[in-house]
Amino acid sequence: MDVIGWLLDSDPAIRWQVLQDLTGAPPEEVAAERERVAREGWGARLLALRDDDGLWAGGACFPKGYRGGEPGQPWTATMHTLQTLQILGLDPASAPARETISKVAENGRWEHAGQRYFDGEVEPCINGRTVETGAYFGVDVSGIVARLLDERLADGGWNCEAENGSVRSSFHTTINVLEGLLEYERATGGSDAVREARRAGEEFLLERGLFRRKSTGEVADPAFLEFAFPYYWRHDVLRALDYFRRSGAAPDPRMAEAAEIVEARRQPDGRWQLDRVHPGRVHFAFEDGVGRPSRWNTLRALRVLDWWQS
Repeated sequence: MDVIGWLLDSDPAIRWQVLQDLTGAPPEEVAAERERVAREGWGARLLALRDDDGLWAGGACFPKGYRGGEPGQPWTATMHTLQTLQILGLDPASAPARETISKVAENGRWEHAGQRYFDGEVEPCINGRTVETGAYFGVDVSGIVARLLDERLADGGWNCEAENGSVRSSFHTTINVLEGLLEYERATGGSDAVREARRAGEEFLLERGLFRRKSTGEVADPAFLEFAFPYYWRHDVLRALDYFRRSGAAPDPRMAEAAEIVEARRQPDGRWQLDRVHPGRVHFAFEDGVGRPSRWNTLRALRVLDWWQS
C-alpha cells in the first residue's frame, strides 16, 4: 500500500501535516492546504458547531447543564474543541479563529468558580491545555504560566491531585503542562524559568521511560501503550514522543523502548490502527473505529519514527 497516498486522500487537516512532516513539500503548498482547514472538512464542521457566544456546548470544560451519569467524560465543550482545532492546525490568523478566540475570551467562564477562560482555573491539567491553546491562538496566558511554575512538584512534574495532598507527579498532568509550556515558548520566547520547568517535567517522563513506574519499573498503565485519537488530557507514549519531536529535542536513549512500541504497532500494510477511543460524548468521530486503520495514528507514528531514526 502507498501509505503516503492513503494519508493524502483525506481531510485537509491530515494533508497539510503530511506535506509538511513527511514529504518535504514547499512551504507555500503546505500553507495553501492548511488554509483549507477553516473552510472544509473536520475544521469547518467544528467551527459550524459553535454557539453564538463563541463557545461549544455552552460550557468551558463541560457542556451546559452537565450533571454526570454518562459513560466517560463529554468532550464537546470549549476546551476540548479548541484543543482539537489546534491539533487540526486551524490557522490562528484566520478570521474564524480570531472571531472564536475573541468571543471565548469575552464569554468563557470556568465551571470551577466562574473564572474568565484565559485566566485559567485551579487544575494544572486544565491550565496546561489552556496555556497551549491560548498561546497558539495569540492570547496572553502569562498569568496561568506563572501559576504552573509555582505548582511544579519536587519530582519535576505536575499533578491535579496536589491540592488533595499528592506529592507525586502524574503522567497525564505533566504531558498537558509540558505541551502548554512548549507552545508558550514558541509563541513568546519563554523565559529561563519556563525552560527550567519544562526540562524538569521532561526529565520526570524520561526517568520513567515515558510509561513505567520509577519505583518498580512496571508499566504504570497499560493504556499508555495504546494510541487514541483524540487523546484529550490522557497520556500515551505516542503523544509523549510527538511532544519531544515538536520540542526540537534530540532523541534520548531513555525513549528507546517507547519508540520500539510504536514501531511494533505498525501493521503489515504499513499503517497503524486506532487502539482506543476515550469514552464520552463527541461532536463526531475522526476515525472509523477501534481496530481499524487510523490516519491520525499513522501520521503521528511515521513522523515520530522519522525523527527517532534520524
